[in-house]
Amino acid sequence: MTGRLMIMGGTVAGLRTRLLTAPLPRPWGPDVGEVHVIVVELTTDDGRTGTGFSWTPTIGAAAVQALLDHDIAAFMIGKPAHPAAVWDDLWRHLHEAGGGGITTIAMAGVDLALWDLHARSLGRSVPSLLGVRHAELTGYGSGVNLHYSTEDLLDQVRRWLSTGYRAIKIKVGSPDLERDLDRVAAVRELTGPSVALMLDANQRWDLAAALRAVTALARFDPYWIEEPVRADDTTSHVELRRRTAIPIAAGENVHHRYRFAELIMAGGIDVVQPNVIRVGGITPFLRIADLTVSHGLQLAPHLLADLSAQLSVTLPGPVWVEEVEDTSFERLGLVTGPTPVVRDGPLVRVTDRIGLGLDFA
Repeated sequence: MTGRLMIMGGTVAGLRTRLLTAPLPRPWGPDVGEVHVIVVELTTDDGRTGTGFSWTPTIGAAAVQALLDHDIAAFMIGKPAHPAAVWDDLWRHLHEAGGGGITTIAMAGVDLALWDLHARSLGRSVPSLLGVRHAELTGYGSGVNLHYSTEDLLDQVRRWLSTGYRAIKIKVGSPDLERDLDRVAAVRELTGPSVALMLDANQRWDLAAALRAVTALARFDPYWIEEPVRADDTTSHVELRRRTAIPIAAGENVHHRYRFAELIMAGGIDVVQPNVIRVGGITPFLRIADLTVSHGLQLAPHLLADLSAQLSVTLPGPVWVEEVEDTSFERLGLVTGPTPVVRDGPLVRVTDRIGLGLDFA
């Protein structure tokens, strides 16, 4: 990790947070109608500043902010103002509160602020520090839509197709498998065979139900099946991957690199989907990306395209950008201006802006 960045002087002198809440224009379900961003602002003893954020939909924002305001703030004062120098020590310090979940979500706010601070100190963007490899990436339309009627689902797919998307993702995992089959059949009829169709079960099946479902869904030629079983069930991932030709995608609910390594080394995954906030920020995200590439697997970061696309353009090989309808930070009113991530239909480009280029409201 230290090989990526030049270590600079200065120590952390202050940490403060503020909570932003944004209603989702298209709720992700009856119980998921908003997202929270906890903005983290760091200052150093030599007068530099950096801004990062933690994020969670609906649940846990107050707990994340409390961990930042108390345990993390106290620990960070006097520590080196550099992500490579503090991430592992902070993770060990917080481990009594858990190795992932709220712990790593809160850590992400600090890690991003330190990356932003470091890039700003050099007058550069975070992508330029890491080395930009892609002028543009391809996005896929991603829907949190299991609660949609079939007609609403098809309307969403039509919007993606009219925008130029050639890859889309829809939810499966209904209590009645026949409902899933009918909806996927209707979507596949609308898209035709040339559009990549990803299916996401959000951990709703056990192994037996997953085997029944993937066997029945295989005729629709899914590009991948995402989170077919519980994120912590390695045995079922391995067995399902052994018994189906459909690629298995997972990772949005895997919270640290050790768990990613376990899943990868066991042979339970084809498409690796880390969420940069849930894993603890850019520092561990890059380690997970290195692990993914070294094992010849596909990387497809989960959500938060205004951040994850900035990292994806620096990674080797093809990388998908997940675009959930109406969830850009600009659309949600979380930032005061445009972000560095520019959309042109399904194509995603990153402009060169100092630091992370995110000006929070």
